[in-house]
Amino acid sequence: MGVEHGDPLELLASYVTASESYDEAVAADGSPRPAAVAALAEVAKHDLNVLAECLMEDLAAMGMTFRSIEGDERFRVDPVPRVIAAEEWARVERGLAQRVRALNAFVADVYGERRIVSEGVVPERVVETAPHLEPLMDGLRPPNDIWIGVAGPDVVRTASGEFQVLEDNVRSPSGFVYALAIREAISARLDGAVADLARPLDPTPDWLAAIFGAATPDAADGPAQAVVVTDGVHSAAYWEHRWIATHLAIPLAEQHELEQHDRRLWLRPPGARTRRQIDVVYNRTSTDRLDSALGQLLLEPLRAGTLAMVNAFGAGVADDKLAHAYVEEMVRFYLGEEPELHSVQTLDLGRPDVLEEALDHFDELVIKPRRGYGGIGVVICRDADAADVEAARQAVRAHPARYIAQRLVCLSTHPTVIEGRLARRHVDLRPYVFLGAHDETHVTPGGVTRVALQEGALIVNASQNGGAKDTWVLR
Repeated sequence: MGVEHGDPLELLASYVTASESYDEAVAADGSPRPAAVAALAEVAKHDLNVLAECLMEDLAAMGMTFRSIEGDERFRVDPVPRVIAAEEWARVERGLAQRVRALNAFVADVYGERRIVSEGVVPERVVETAPHLEPLMDGLRPPNDIWIGVAGPDVVRTASGEFQVLEDNVRSPSGFVYALAIREAISARLDGAVADLARPLDPTPDWLAAIFGAATPDAADGPAQAVVVTDGVHSAAYWEHRWIATHLAIPLAEQHELEQHDRRLWLRPPGARTRRQIDVVYNRTSTDRLDSALGQLLLEPLRAGTLAMVNAFGAGVADDKLAHAYVEEMVRFYLGEEPELHSVQTLDLGRPDVLEEALDHFDELVIKPRRGYGGIGVVICRDADAADVEAARQAVRAHPARYIAQRLVCLSTHPTVIEGRLARRHVDLRPYVFLGAHDETHVTPGGVTRVALQEGALIVNASQNGGAKDTWVLR
């Protein structure tokens, strides 16, 4: 049963904090961290099971779904919010904005002069072997040089309490609408306490709309006509696609509703007698390559300057797992600044000296396929079976360019409702960065905290028994 008078100490009475990880809500001595006290006190007014079940019912009533690899459409949300102090977030916010500006400059440079290669900062092979390199985009300059309109990096907190970036996601990151829905549901269940404590997420849709405006081609006739392109109802995040289209009052379309004529893109819904010209495509399909039917449909309008994309084909060179090893150098090279936010150390196994060092300390590393996603194929050597570790070692030795290695970060933990009680579960954070004209950036204050619901699991992903939490950045 929950605690009626809202005492966070009683709520945490059976919560075990002894761990090598940093706990977001509870200090090593078992006392609540100052930033988390008010949120825990609000949760403590409720029966945990009832709160969790009611929250899921509220989200279901909104129609919120996310189709996992297993086909489950329930988006599992934990009712205990994660809280980040304002002063802590200020540095994270600056660092994320800085990082995305540098990544956008990197993409522009890759399809331009490649100064970062010619000046020896990033090896040429890193660019030339990037899985999402699109040579047909060479020389293209999108409006306001916006290659990356929306980024959704994966941010983790180390055992020392430092925030670091685990991966950069700049192709079509999903989730910011889920953050809005979770906040709405939590606010209702916690009697509106969120509004007094946390910075609001309400401006987020306006930031996306502003990017559509900033990305409008010069050739557009009047205000921009944007469209959200989806794979349809079977898409994992279709609920989010539909929400964006509805709330921004723009069409939601599938590829078969688009046609190209005279180097322009047109939308003709089924049964429509007329068509309308499209100026901006927000691509939320699973297709992020030009060598696809969608890519070939859009290429000529893109090159003619009659169409822009959020995010552009080819932007994936910036979230390549190997490019991640060089992002801090990108910040220094393009912005002339020191990084405010560090990357989780990533090893370029294409360098013979680095490869040998990695093989010597293999059991301490996390091995990731360079082309992998969603945690698939990741080997956490410390926790894996000896046979799996040896298989990964042989694969890396045989084809080092197909893998990257990262230093193991014991993700921070957070109190999570498991069978009616609070238990430690590992978390990461998916904030969202919106990049507009003249490098203007907006960062969601928080975003979606993703939680691994299985005890001890370090892979935090909705497709692998993962859930989510609201994230409060204190005012």
